[in-house]
Amino acid sequence: MDELGRKSVDEFKEAAKTPVVVVLDNIRSMHNVGSVFRTSDAFLIEAICLCGFTPQPPHRDINKTALGATETVDWFYFDTTKDAVIALKQKGYSLFAVEQTDNSISLEKFTANNYQPLAVVFGNEVEGVDSEVIAICDGCIEIPQEGMKHSLNISVAAGIVLWKLFEARLLNAEG
Repeated sequence: MDELGRKSVDEFKEAAKTPVVVVLDNIRSMHNVGSVFRTSDAFLIEAICLCGFTPQPPHRDINKTALGATETVDWFYFDTTKDAVIALKQKGYSLFAVEQTDNSISLEKFTANNYQPLAVVFGNEVEGVDSEVIAICDGCIEIPQEGMKHSLNISVAAGIVLWKLFEARLLNAEG
């Protein structure tokens, strides 16, 4: 691990985090949840909010994909995604749903630094982000897609969006 520059659990906990909280809105798949934990670990994401029927650690199928990231990334459970969004807004977070809407901001045009601290909501595999949640968010971010499907698996969408937000943090550190 030393040769690869990997952090221990304690080093991860003490490291400066990317000021982003991930909110999972009723995600069905434990593998998707585990993948979001693993991606959040990779990009030093502050925390994950698991909402509604989103599976919670510890669970063998989450751990299979997370590969230990449930031990490093802080997480919280909320009965509803709306409760999580309201709690984060009260703490000063800007909230953006990752969803295709009429007024969504294309990811390449989204400037994370204008919205710190930031929370991003990822929706259910079939239904997307709940419309009640979208209504109380500050806006929506859309991943540009030009193929036929115009939808991505939630774990893939999380990887793309979290990389972009982490990249903004890296660019700030350099400049």
